[in-house]
Amino acid sequence: MFIHHVLAEASFNPPGIVFPVSTVILREICEYQRVLNSFSAPLLECCIDWRKTAAHNVEVLNDTGDYYPYFDATAHAEFLYRCAAQTVDRDLPYEAAYLESFDRFADGVNELVDMPDRTIHLLHDFLRQGDGQLSRPAREKEFHALREDEVAAVERLYAETLGQVAARARTAEP
Repeated sequence: MFIHHVLAEASFNPPGIVFPVSTVILREICEYQRVLNSFSAPLLECCIDWRKTAAHNVEVLNDTGDYYPYFDATAHAEFLYRCAAQTVDRDLPYEAAYLESFDRFADGVNELVDMPDRTIHLLHDFLRQGDGQLSRPAREKEFHALREDEVAAVERLYAETLGQVAARARTAEP
């Protein structure tokens, strides 16, 4: 994404690390499209001769260079600022808490039963989908070797670690 490149070139984030602002942009996709269209839509309607291509793109038929060098990008910059602020204030702290909680969950599962990392990830996915409860089909198929007391312990462990992070994410302001 162009925004990631610009932020990296400006040393906004450490080398080799992508600042995950696109997560917020995707969450706010309607506003993103509105901001982009606030500049381009009026030009397409009155000043630019164009046609749709076979690849569903736009081919510009006249010289449009004068429209772009000094356009007012205030709305674009404000939108990007809000997205960056949400990334720093909400998404990164959530991601750090999630990773820490997942590690505690995985360590706790390993204390209960010996399970490969791949299976712990699968267990996590089933618990997340079941809102902290392991479904009967999962108990009978993928996790048939777990005893009922182990299933109960794993569900408690999920609630104490990842369940708390998920609950905070659901109640957090966007």
